[in-house]
Amino acid sequence: MSKRNKEIRQCQPCTACCDGWLQGVIGGIPIYPGKGCPDSTDKCENYENRQLDPCRNFDCAWIVENSLLPEWMKPDNSKAIVILEKWSWNGYPVDLAVPVGKRIPPRTLNWLMEHAEKNQRLLIYSEQILENGEYTKRQEFTGYGPPAFQRDLLEWKKDGKIFEGL
Repeated sequence: MSKRNKEIRQCQPCTACCDGWLQGVIGGIPIYPGKGCPDSTDKCENYENRQLDPCRNFDCAWIVENSLLPEWMKPDNSKAIVILEKWSWNGYPVDLAVPVGKRIPPRTLNWLMEHAEKNQRLLIYSEQILENGEYTKRQEFTGYGPPAFQRDLLEWKKDGKIFEGL
């Protein structure tokens, strides 16, 4: 067993999910890029008492037990929040990566693509949309996988079925 599997990873001081990069509602307050959780100011001020949903129920791929992600992929370092097996497509697991910032850095995206290819997984990753220099609630999604998967992703986008609330 590797050392990383023996130790429980701690998300603090990372607050990427709290900072609105993953969109959601916390305590009735919408969070999205540019408008993070009101309890987060460089660290979660209410971490021990955080809500069950979405906070405690969220499974950041970096912190889950026996994480497949290397140490350097902690979201505040890799600049991406990864969720493993967010969906399934034709029996293949589909992982999701959302940038902490405008886009996922090349080193991180390359690692995720190589991981997907080596492990017969699919990947959907996004880029944040800016308007007038401000982040919006909108994201552009891209798929990494076989052409049929990419065509389905384009259809989902066209039909407006693409991942609202991420």
